[in-house]
Amino acid sequence: MGETITFWVLAVVSVGAALGMVFNRKAVYSALMLGTVMLCLAVMYAVQDAPFLAAVQIIVYTGAVMMLFLFVLMLVGVDSSDSLVETLKGQRFWAAIAAIGFAVLIIVAVGNAVFAPQAGLEAAVGPAGYIRSLALLLFTKYVFAFEITSALLITAALGAMVLAHRERLTEKATQKDLSRARFLGDRPSPLPGPGTYARNNAIDMPALLPDGSVAEDSVNRYIARYDVEQGHLPEDPRLAEAIQHKAEEDSK
Repeated sequence: MGETITFWVLAVVSVGAALGMVFNRKAVYSALMLGTVMLCLAVMYAVQDAPFLAAVQIIVYTGAVMMLFLFVLMLVGVDSSDSLVETLKGQRFWAAIAAIGFAVLIIVAVGNAVFAPQAGLEAAVGPAGYIRSLALLLFTKYVFAFEITSALLITAALGAMVLAHRERLTEKATQKDLSRARFLGDRPSPLPGPGTYARNNAIDMPALLPDGSVAEDSVNRYIARYDVEQGHLPEDPRLAEAIQHKAEEDSK
């Protein structure tokens, strides 16, 4: 009874997460949905008395492969949007062919599982146990498919790195160049920290200098302009005047 309840609960969660992974527009959310599906599979393996598969599902897929996906997303950019311009000719045609082939593969797999005679767990595993049986299949019969899958993952990561690479148009400024530009500017010293004595610890509150005066440079000009436009000014007239003066300097 407990196994049946666990299956139906995890089945609903897995299908919902799978649909969210496919239809979500943000790649990070899709990766998190995929992680949810993998964790549900691990729990199902554990319920079916397969602790080795459950551990492998968490350690290898959820731990390693998902970290690879997230690493690739960080390289490409979380906020990067998909381009609607097709740079590869014929990609829609080959994508349709791949989708049809995958659909045929799914239909054949489901038909084989439904109409083929059931062998049973003991006949499928054998006297050696399921761990040894899995190892024999992975390193003998399906060794090439296993290696091709790993090669595809590495190729995807390398492709993402190539796509995320941007050639630098100018030389990178060294520490010496940054120091020289800093001392040639109007303020060689660092800016005072924002919100030093703010009651609500907000970054839009000006800091107070040791003599008690308001440090206008401690407020970001974009935040000051937003506060003035939205009317989010503090009750203290000194702080409000400093924010308004900073916003006026930015508008000039």
